[in-house]
Amino acid sequence: MTWETFYLICFALGLSLTLLSFAGVFGHFHFGHFHVHAGHGGGHGAGHAGHVHAGGHAADGGKGGVSPVNAFTLAAFLGWFGGCGFLLERYGNLLTPIVLGAATVAGLVGSAILFWFMAKVLLPHERELTAEDTAVAGVLGRVSGPIREGGTGEIQFSQNGARRFAVARSEDGVAIPRGVEVVVMRYEQGIAWVRRWDEVAELAISSDVKSLR
Repeated sequence: MTWETFYLICFALGLSLTLLSFAGVFGHFHFGHFHVHAGHGGGHGAGHAGHVHAGGHAADGGKGGVSPVNAFTLAAFLGWFGGCGFLLERYGNLLTPIVLGAATVAGLVGSAILFWFMAKVLLPHERELTAEDTAVAGVLGRVSGPIREGGTGEIQFSQNGARRFAVARSEDGVAIPRGVEVVVMRYEQGIAWVRRWDEVAELAISSDVKSLR
């Protein structure tokens, strides 16, 4: 194997790992203590909403921060190392040790830039979600798939700035057509039990009136 081939393989491997990382093939993005789990895209699956977790797995013992050695920085090092080495080996007409040293420096610089971007730009804007942030009960939504009498349908609602979907049942067993606003009364085993918003509002008003008497 020639040095030129070696550098080209490193570049291809680094590029492939980078693309796979951003595609989520690693299962979740792992920035030291920062994890992003992708929710199921599309209509029905998105009801089991994606979650963002922060904390607990940093290299500094869980005090926050990001480990400099992770999938992204490794991929960046390989990409920059291989790309620089390949170009210098083919067009630089330099000695092998010089090319190797320059490629190593380029790889370290590339991975350091990515590490700085993750630590200084991405992570400071993230926060740990609380139970209230991900709770479905009490959410106001709209029926996106008609709820059959005694059966199931689908609702759409917004949570943490994202659109979500969930399988839904009518709490009193009546049918609810598409487009009707509903309130999630409880969320159990992946099913949102809902009531029409106008009914809930009417009950709340009646309760307030009685309490004033």
